[in-house]
Amino acid sequence: MNEAKEALRNMEQKYKLFAQQQFTFTRALNHTREKARDMMRPVESISQVQSYMDYHCENSTDRRILNMFINICNDLSELCYRLETVRPSDSKTAGILDKCKLLLNHSNDLSAIRAKYPHDVVNRLSYDEAKHHYGGVVSLIPIVLDYMKEWLDHTKKLPRHRLYNASGGSATSAKWAPQHAPARAAFSQAPPPVHLEAQTSVSKNHNVQVQGSKRVQKNLNNTEYYSGKLKRPWKPPGRHA
Repeated sequence: MNEAKEALRNMEQKYKLFAQQQFTFTRALNHTREKARDMMRPVESISQVQSYMDYHCENSTDRRILNMFINICNDLSELCYRLETVRPSDSKTAGILDKCKLLLNHSNDLSAIRAKYPHDVVNRLSYDEAKHHYGGVVSLIPIVLDYMKEWLDHTKKLPRHRLYNASGGSATSAKWAPQHAPARAAFSQAPPPVHLEAQTSVSKNHNVQVQGSKRVQKNLNNTEYYSGKLKRPWKPPGRHA
């Protein structure tokens, strides 16, 4: 959001500098229209201004101011597309940006648009210039800037969770959690796994116990044998050797 504010502020500063030279702009249009022998038509599109500059502009002052106008329009168009990706949109914000993109289309007819109060760009023209020639083209940039400020004001009012989710927050993890809750529950109910080392230790202890019991039993047998407790064959009494 801060980046959008800063970008819009920069565009307003560029336009303020351009607006101070409105008379230079309309005079450059007048010169190039004369060279193009196109004095009857209104200046009704950005592409028309581009054509005047490319093919009918013969002095550096006219070229500079016409180029300044085109660059501001291109920068606004780029900013418009950036705003679509920076923040979430509802139907209102999407509609505002669509209007901006339409106005900034190089082929769009600007002849009918007029910037209203508090803008005075139209009032600075003569009646004939405003009505028949330059009223639309001088109104384009202030109208687009107004739309972008409206977009910014409306975006500030969007719910915070919508802004958070759109910026790559926990929306995905929130959707993911319910699907895997049963699995986590199953894992939590399962008995804890016995480590391999513990199993080996238990197994060794068991073997030692088994082997120990066998050894004890064998020792008992050997002790019984060597101590004479083992019974010898029976012989009749009185006839011992």
